[in-house]
Amino acid sequence: MKHRNLIYIASVVVLSLSLSCNGGAQQMNNNEVKPLYVSDPVDFDSDDPAIWVNKANPAKSLVIGTDKDTNGGLYVFDLKGKIIKSKTVKGLKRPNNVDIAYGLNLDGKKTDIAVTTERYTHKLRMYSLPDMTPVDDGGIPVFVGETGAEYRDLMGISMYTDPKGQIYAIVGRKSGPNEGGYLWQYLLKDDGHGHVKADLVRRFGSYSGKKEIEAIAVDNELGFVYYCDEQFGVRKYYADPAKGNQQLALFGQGDFAVDNEGIAIYKTPGSKGYILVSDQGARQLKVYGRTGKDGAPNQHPLLSTLKYAANQTDGIDVVSVPLNADFKHGLLVAMSDDKTFHFYRWEDLAGKRLDVNR
Repeated sequence: MKHRNLIYIASVVVLSLSLSCNGGAQQMNNNEVKPLYVSDPVDFDSDDPAIWVNKANPAKSLVIGTDKDTNGGLYVFDLKGKIIKSKTVKGLKRPNNVDIAYGLNLDGKKTDIAVTTERYTHKLRMYSLPDMTPVDDGGIPVFVGETGAEYRDLMGISMYTDPKGQIYAIVGRKSGPNEGGYLWQYLLKDDGHGHVKADLVRRFGSYSGKKEIEAIAVDNELGFVYYCDEQFGVRKYYADPAKGNQQLALFGQGDFAVDNEGIAIYKTPGSKGYILVSDQGARQLKVYGRTGKDGAPNQHPLLSTLKYAANQTDGIDVVSVPLNADFKHGLLVAMSDDKTFHFYRWEDLAGKRLDVNR
């Protein structure tokens, strides 16, 4: 009987651990969804991912992740989470968040770009994809004219492409005014020499003052921008500057065990899908309807809570298109606090409760 008990205890210990692809063991609960892959670790502090879909060959798509340190970088991973050293950019001054835009007209050709917020230089840094060549002529200053470091220290970034194909960067910071201008929106253009320039077109967004605004997500097709007013709720506005600065919704209040952080949008046919928000510290995602309620499109009730293995998640990103044999119905990437990013199959997270693109 004593030997049987020892065998049972050992079995429980084995079942409670899952080895990541880089050899590290992470504690798992039985009801947590496990990632298909865990990325190679960054040097200092993983924070925010963005997924670039290679439209010519989706299996060659990339994940770009920030290493948030004063000597940080943008790490580029393949779809198994392996670092591509030839594309990784190091030596950035605390890059915080990163996002992707497709088809910016630069030097006469359509160029996909990765854009990151370099917090301590108060600049946007931009790189062409998939080669990760800089296209920002050393960086683009933002929040120019604001006083105090916290009013210029960059945090969140999300890209918006309007129906005409114009591309905007919506940028957040460590702190800002409570009304009328926490977020600044910039129109991106060619400067005439094959580099990007940014023209300020809007200041908008309410702020509770509780913590900060970092995670921002834009729904290009429906034309909305969402952002996390941390420890307060999720706010919704029009993404198009011409439609005004009225707040359309505030939701998620009381839904989070710790802190509302990363935001991403999983899209399904017919403009359906989900708004996903990470509950930092609780190892879970909160799921809201993308199109709200019937007759009340700006009401976004909580639909589900998905428990997963990533810990202390700041940033997330998701795509709903098929990429390869591993990710046939979409990929969600979540930051974890052991310097890694977790790669999840959407169908594993969705289970039987949520829709899956077929």
